[in-house]
Amino acid sequence: MDSLDQLRADVSMCRACPRLVEWRESVALEKRASFRDDEYWGRGVPGFGDPRATVWVMGLAPAAHGANRTGRMFTGDRSGDWLYRAMHRAGFASQETSVGSDDGLTLKGAWVSSVVRCAPPDNKPTNDERDECRKFLIRERDLLTNVRVIVCLGNFSYTAVCKEFGIRPRPKFAHGVEVQTDGITIICSFHPSQQNTFTGKLTEPMLDAIFTRARELSQ
Repeated sequence: MDSLDQLRADVSMCRACPRLVEWRESVALEKRASFRDDEYWGRGVPGFGDPRATVWVMGLAPAAHGANRTGRMFTGDRSGDWLYRAMHRAGFASQETSVGSDDGLTLKGAWVSSVVRCAPPDNKPTNDERDECRKFLIRERDLLTNVRVIVCLGNFSYTAVCKEFGIRPRPKFAHGVEVQTDGITIICSFHPSQQNTFTGKLTEPMLDAIFTRARELSQ
């Protein structure tokens, strides 16, 4: 039988997309100067969190020097700083910080993953790479049987989730948009990327509101 442990192993060993494999491994070898002493993960990054999660947080893909370095989703970069602070304030995360896979962070009632499981060049996976990773999304969906809310961080993840759940027509993406399907509420949020947070397109109160709403709907 399938399990989250088996899925984790399969994601970390996947080499199905040559472009992504080459990129994630080259980044792990070349490293960023500020992380030159770190041993990079450099593989596919599995989901992370509570197997009994009622809230499923869906990102785009691992960051080259974030999750691709640490081996845990949204860990070790600015996007993760924003995400886990908001999740902590909403009661989903045990702490505000997420710096490494051994930092003690645990999630309660939430699971964090992404549509594409390998870091892509320029943070832009192709449609073929997205579709290849779909098998992992399907397995995760089948294994996370208590999910009531999916928080989509950005339009890329929202589009993929809507496609998976067969939502047609798909409502236009916007921060705070909600879509009902199969007893699950999909909630849209701007991605906590530096492009959005530095410009003020996404503020901490805006992200807090998303997870407060997710908490309400997941009860």
